[in-house]
Amino acid sequence: MDIGITEVLLLFAAIFIASFLLFKVVLWAKKMPKGAYLFLALMPLISLFPIPPPVFKNVAKAKQEQRKKAPKSEP
Repeated sequence: MDIGITEVLLLFAAIFIASFLLFKVVLWAKKMPKGAYLFLALMPLISLFPIPPPVFKNVAKAKQEQRKKAPKSEP
């Protein structure tokens, strides 16, 4: 597996851009109130908890009912 100079330059550019963006986010976060900073820190934890399967079933039923009602309500 031969890595060319283009891939190396792209890797360094990606690392540089990512570190620059993270640095800007840290500077932005330091200017925020403590409550907002805590909220943004805890927000990703919400995505760790899965949605229970019955909720998926309810959403699917609601979508099917909307599809059934849509043609009837239109003239």
